[in-house]
Amino acid sequence: MIMISRKFLWNLFTDFKLPDLRFRIESRDKPVTKAKANGFTLTEMLVTLFILGLVTTIVVINVLPNQDKAMVAKAKADVSTLAQAMESYRLDNMTYPSASEGLQALVNPPTAAGSSARPGYIKKLPTDPWGRPYQYANPGRIGAFDVYSLGADGAPGGDNENADIYSD
Repeated sequence: MIMISRKFLWNLFTDFKLPDLRFRIESRDKPVTKAKANGFTLTEMLVTLFILGLVTTIVVINVLPNQDKAMVAKAKADVSTLAQAMESYRLDNMTYPSASEGLQALVNPPTAAGSSARPGYIKKLPTDPWGRPYQYANPGRIGAFDVYSLGADGAPGGDNENADIYSD
């Protein structure tokens, strides 16, 4: 039993520290404060999600119809550009490309005698806004040639965004 006492005394003065009794007493005297709540309530999150859904709906309703109009406008611009390149081809080669040569002749013009030394009239053939290639017809419906897109549905005819888009 004496050895236990010696060990206890040794630990008491070397590495064992007594608790600070003043801290305990002071902490008991302080009023208990409510812990601060962090985060959002379920109601706040639901209201936020509802507002975001409402704003998204308004944006989608106003933007999607304009996307269809923009795709038609892009197709008209592309058809016009291809028709201008076709006219440049005709000025250099004295004729339009045949139906078998198609629009590819604008990228790789023929190397026949009298043709220009240009590498091409356009860098690459674009696709219409719906991901399909533009069509070429020689002879055209009214003029010497037609460059056209079949519209959103990809079938001849149609109306609105499904209408065929022809060069003028």
